Amino acid sequence: MSEKLLYHFFTDDDFLRISNKIKEMEKITAGEIRVAIKEEKPFLKKKKNITELAEEEFYKLNIHETRDKTGILLYLLLKERQFHILADSGINEKVTQETWDKVRDEMQSEFRHGHFSEGMILGVERVGHILSQHFPIKADDTNELSNKVVL
Repeated sequence: MSEKLLYHFFTDDDFLRISNKIKEMEKITAGEIRVAIKEEKPFLKKKKNITELAEEEFYKLNIHETRDKTGILLYLLLKERQFHILADSGINEKVTQETWDKVRDEMQSEFRHGHFSEGMILGVERVGHILSQHFPIKADDTNELSNKVVL
């Protein structure tokens, strides 16, 4: 992967700030938040749409294996300028797609102004607050998935 494009939009500090925001949000919810940022579609997956790519990443990262099915993925495809939020079944039973579409729209507004890191942090924060309303932190909660940004 040529990291030239990636670092045109983000710095290593940005990735750390996004990871720290995930960690902060997961202190108020039993949900598990993951962020994946890809430069472009892999050559062999050129025909797949953003939803299909997000679904593949979702399973590759084992987001579907959280205890209460409360994992969520924020998936950004830089070159194609596409973005998708994919939540697991436990979340989808309580939160509508329309809610995630509003978060996506807020994030895309930041992206349009060139504020990529701010957009991702805003998204993680919004997702965290929404999840905390439906899935508050539990006494026996464990961090089931890494908070690191997947590149």
